[in-house]
Amino acid sequence: MEDFLPTFLNIIVPLFSVLSMLSAGLAYTLHEIIEPLQNKKGVILMLAANFMLVPALTILIIKVFSLHPTLEAGLVLVACGAGAPFLIKLATMAKVDVALAASCLILLLPATVIFMPLVVPLAIPEAEVSTRSIMVPLLLTMLLPLAAGLLLKRSLPDWAKQLQPWAAKLSTITLVLLFLATLLLYFGTVLSLFGTGAILAAIVFVVGCYVIGYLIGWFSDARELIGFATAQRNIAAATVVATLSFETRGPLVMVIILSLISMLILFPFAWWHGKRKQEEITKLNISYGK
Repeated sequence: MEDFLPTFLNIIVPLFSVLSMLSAGLAYTLHEIIEPLQNKKGVILMLAANFMLVPALTILIIKVFSLHPTLEAGLVLVACGAGAPFLIKLATMAKVDVALAASCLILLLPATVIFMPLVVPLAIPEAEVSTRSIMVPLLLTMLLPLAAGLLLKRSLPDWAKQLQPWAAKLSTITLVLLFLATLLLYFGTVLSLFGTGAILAAIVFVVGCYVIGYLIGWFSDARELIGFATAQRNIAAATVVATLSFETRGPLVMVIILSLISMLILFPFAWWHGKRKQEEITKLNISYGK
């Protein structure tokens, strides 16, 4: 089991990413995804939330919680990485604009590739961050599948219409498998950190990031989505750096804890939000006699 689970995670994580991004590409047109990026104010606010306010929150958490320096390093890595395929699934579950979620990823992924190699060595001098090591996995597992889905929808719309539900269902299955495998593999590690402040710091971080995004988008209909886009950090990018740039396991352990806490908080919250929104739609339909 100890040998199987790490190998399984190495397969299921990129597979989930590919399926999620492919599903989004099959469902929407390029125009629907690119159009929101013309909103300069929205773009600036999104970048500010993810690459200014979230790092500021991280500094505050580090000052409040007495974490081991290697755990603090893991927190910094997660704070510096934005844009994750989980956002597509969160948007779907919460019944918010999935096309806008894809737009957020197109904005946040390149920004992460630029931001992490610049900031992480300043915040963690011992870290050696390669732009290529971050860019290649994100390109292969996120941007290329999205582009493939968009291309297929444009050239073969009937095929895209039939494939999209299957891609969405398979992404849900891989998400469940990913969560269970991660929990089984690292459950003991998480338990061992109870009482160190790491778990509470992770909870404060995830909730705080959502609040930042929600408040940034307060005057927008997409404030819930912006909250999810800010709270769901790019665990894949953080994991790459934690694995390749540190000899100690501390940063990777904190990245894994934040990954589990994010899933435990954000996915149930997205499901609850989607259920509430569906109930509101049903009530409106009944009131209008539909």
